[in-house]
Amino acid sequence: MKIIKWLVITLTIALIIGCAVLQEPIIERHETIDQYQYVVIPATSSLSSSTGGVFGGQYGVYGTSTSKQVNPSTVIEGILLKKGLTTVDEIEPEIINETLIVRYGESGRRDVAGGLGGYTLEVTIVFISAKTNNTIYSCTAEGQGETEADDIRQAITRCLSGL
Repeated sequence: MKIIKWLVITLTIALIIGCAVLQEPIIERHETIDQYQYVVIPATSSLSSSTGGVFGGQYGVYGTSTSKQVNPSTVIEGILLKKGLTTVDEIEPEIINETLIVRYGESGRRDVAGGLGGYTLEVTIVFISAKTNNTIYSCTAEGQGETEADDIRQAITRCLSGL
């Protein structure tokens, strides 16, 4: 009976630690983006990350690993293309009234369950009017996945969910 009790307690603790509760995205809309048709997204570098594990059995030691890569600007671009915006490389004078500039940055990291549950990565994205330089939309969100690439992809998706 004691073994079952300890097993239940151990499994419960493992489940609680393994489930990170992500903070709600912080979204500020100063204007609607419906009046904009074009967006300039500066290039970002790709992030590569991997995770792995080693385990042993009666026939030897085995390992496994997973590598993933994400480029934040392409994730942002894909979401905005789906919303009907067109990406341009530079701001043209004839379309300046209809153009947004996107700024992206990683803005934080938070340990989950004192570090036992891993950590989350946070991103902040800001849309700026090309004509007035006023902030039109800003958001901050965090993500947690198997790798840091998953964290970034999930955080960007959650951040732009308010569009």
